[in-house]
Amino acid sequence: MVYRIFLLNVLMFLAISVFAQQKPPNSPEEFEKRYEWRIKQDFLDGTYIPKDLTEVFIELNRLIDKPSQVKFKAASEEEVARKLYFSLGRWMIVNWGFYEGSRLSVFLKKLDIHHPEDMARFLIVTYHRNLNKNKLDVKALVNAIQEARAKELEQRLEGREVIKKIPKEQEQN
Repeated sequence: MVYRIFLLNVLMFLAISVFAQQKPPNSPEEFEKRYEWRIKQDFLDGTYIPKDLTEVFIELNRLIDKPSQVKFKAASEEEVARKLYFSLGRWMIVNWGFYEGSRLSVFLKKLDIHHPEDMARFLIVTYHRNLNKNKLDVKALVNAIQEARAKELEQRLEGREVIKKIPKEQEQN
């Protein structure tokens, strides 16, 4: 009996190791195939992937201990969004598959949130609002995130030299 349990554990470890060491896709078709598979999974690399905001809140309540939830709740919305991006936010991006695709990333894209950093910020802010029993106001938050992303892009492009301007009708040729 102990031998069987040991053997089962070894086999599970090997299967997880092989899966976790997947090579990057070699073609757009391979990427698309893998993406289509990922967005249908409840679990990726052993981590449960929520399907919507309700499940995100349930999962974060499960993962975050009560004292940390109390601190999170007491801080301002802007403070938690800024301070937790490099911890909780990065964890969300990596473990919930925002770059490679997941059912949660598809849900967020349907809300018109496309950048993984924006996805994490959105979830942190809405979780904070949920803990404080405030209105989520998803539409206004999405608009604010989109405006901030557009402003950041504009600032990055400001002052750059245009090498050649191609009229719209010629772009697709």
